[in-house]
Amino acid sequence: MEDAAQSVDEEISESPSEEGDPAPASEPLEEDPGLDELDAAAAPDAVLPYAKPQQSAQSSRVETCSEPDEEGRAACVQQVSADSIPQSATAMTADTARAGVAPPQWCEDSKGKVVGIRKAVCLVGGIDYTTKQRVNGVWRETGRAKLLYISYSYGDSGLGTIGHQIEVAAYDGWGDALNRGSVKGSASKGGACKVSESKFPKKPLMPKNSWRLGESFFDTTIHTAGTKGKCKSTWTLTFQAPGYSDALLPVSFNEFRCDNATAGRPEVGCVVPWYPSILWYSQSSYPDLASHVKRAQASGLPGGSFKRPLTRTTDAQIIRDNRQKACGDAPSIQGKSCDEYPIATSKQGLSAGGTRRTFSGCDLPNIPTGSGPKGASACMINASDNNAQGGLNTQFFRSERMLEGDPFQIRIS
Repeated sequence: MEDAAQSVDEEISESPSEEGDPAPASEPLEEDPGLDELDAAAAPDAVLPYAKPQQSAQSSRVETCSEPDEEGRAACVQQVSADSIPQSATAMTADTARAGVAPPQWCEDSKGKVVGIRKAVCLVGGIDYTTKQRVNGVWRETGRAKLLYISYSYGDSGLGTIGHQIEVAAYDGWGDALNRGSVKGSASKGGACKVSESKFPKKPLMPKNSWRLGESFFDTTIHTAGTKGKCKSTWTLTFQAPGYSDALLPVSFNEFRCDNATAGRPEVGCVVPWYPSILWYSQSSYPDLASHVKRAQASGLPGGSFKRPLTRTTDAQIIRDNRQKACGDAPSIQGKSCDEYPIATSKQGLSAGGTRRTFSGCDLPNIPTGSGPKGASACMINASDNNAQGGLNTQFFRSERMLEGDPFQIRIS
């Protein structure tokens, strides 16, 4: 088990286990604060973004101002709340000449909150940049620019490189800040990575609704087998106007974890660990398995949604306990074997408490039916379905780089 006190920015040793399922976090993931509940019947290839759990909506932050010069001129900048961002931001689709990686459509749902998938995260926010001058002890605003920014970061489960781009567009304003203002950026790192490339040249804020792009790439410093670490990527935006001091604003992500600790994958890769990826079981290919999972989830057991995911565990004792307590006394029936749900490689099995339940047609007459969020269900299913399940689970955990404590879902296609 991992030491919860260990800094996420340090390399952490972890034994890669070939077996494993998920386990729940110490606190349940809060309800998706920014997106509608997604259809449980969504296709396996659908992109299903999710708002990061346990985050607060972005609110107005303290304004940061430069020191006034000899003539009393200064500049200020601050992030503003999501409520102040235009509902229909023309900048999201403006400027067809934009470069970089086009942010996905679901970025539009990320106003004021981090939204992501397993390999990408996005945040749309607002910025106020103002110029002002102090005359006879009284401050007078000389200009204001209202801006939209899209911070988008992406990685790959088979690569040790993370991209982080930021786009800034002014959509309203007046005076020196808007008409004479410009923006540039510099990238910096925190944690287990290094900046390999960055570029955000100085560009004017005008014309309105045109993107100013910064691109950066970060290489992980995680290489030793069995280790992992997070990479914090930061863009520091510098707003300038002739005759005024610079105003600086940092925009950061600390969402990607890179590891060389995934069983069956000797290479390094980087993912968003809080995103509950979906493990799909095909109804047509594995009808007995799918039927059991559907009935188990319908009875109240977790794992079928973003709001109530399972949590992966690689703890061999927990896995054994989950299997033994659910299926240790299963009868011998030709062509069938005992299946447990939640799967044994999750922390939500019977090792976490609760009682067994079963369903009609499961050939376990000594186990009662039941309902509720705790416990586990057991059912005798087609042995070929059950045998295939192990391979499906293993491939899923490898492809998604699911480590101890990561959330995930199981759905039926």
